[in-house]
Amino acid sequence: MADQTVIEFTPNGPDNNGLGEWEPYPDSVIVSGDAIQHGDKYFNIDNGRLYAGVWDCTACELVPGPYEVDEFMIVLEGAIEIAHQSGHSQVFSAGHSFALPRGVPCTWKQSGYTRKFFVIFENPSPMDGSETSDLDAIRVDLSASLPRVENQDPGAYLSDIPDMGHLTVFKDASGQMEVGIWECSPMQRKPATLARSELMHILEGSGTITNADGVVFEFNAGDTFLVPIGMGYQWHNQEYVKKVFCAFTPV
Repeated sequence: MADQTVIEFTPNGPDNNGLGEWEPYPDSVIVSGDAIQHGDKYFNIDNGRLYAGVWDCTACELVPGPYEVDEFMIVLEGAIEIAHQSGHSQVFSAGHSFALPRGVPCTWKQSGYTRKFFVIFENPSPMDGSETSDLDAIRVDLSASLPRVENQDPGAYLSDIPDMGHLTVFKDASGQMEVGIWECSPMQRKPATLARSELMHILEGSGTITNADGVVFEFNAGDTFLVPIGMGYQWHNQEYVKKVFCAFTPV
């Protein structure tokens, strides 16, 4: 049986064939705008509870309410305003990434066309609304200082132990979905099987990921891709690498 492979994300959908039109928002949730949306799902597991892909939409403002899913987003074009019920708002423009936790009491606004990469977790567990009033959109600050990763296992590497930094920006209530920033000096891991699904957006550097069949995926700064859970995984970067990531490790 062939091993899984790295899934490359492109703004225009798989093979750059364009995005398919999605079901329109019902009129009952639209405050303004026509909200015509398109998208493609590159990855979909756990009966559709975890999926990732690319989405675009025309200008719109949606009815206020608690956000229904945990979502990580990388804005590719346009801008998204998340207006919190407390009265403040945040704007995320092209090049920004952020997490929006399930239950955030907010309004989604976009004054023009917007496109994004996304990872969505539809947690089936019930949610107590009293626990969500303090939640807010969480911006990924690329200038943040990253704590160093200590006590690494030398047996995990074919190279010397690298200098590695890791900062968790967001974890969902179940502890399965994590958004963060990671950086690493040159290193090579031993082959292993990935115990999580992870979307990676490379900020700096380059390297390769090799699956169990020996298929080599080359990545460079600016690339976005997903490595699916259970894939054979050997990471090798010959130069410094920094990335934003969204990982999902099932309980």
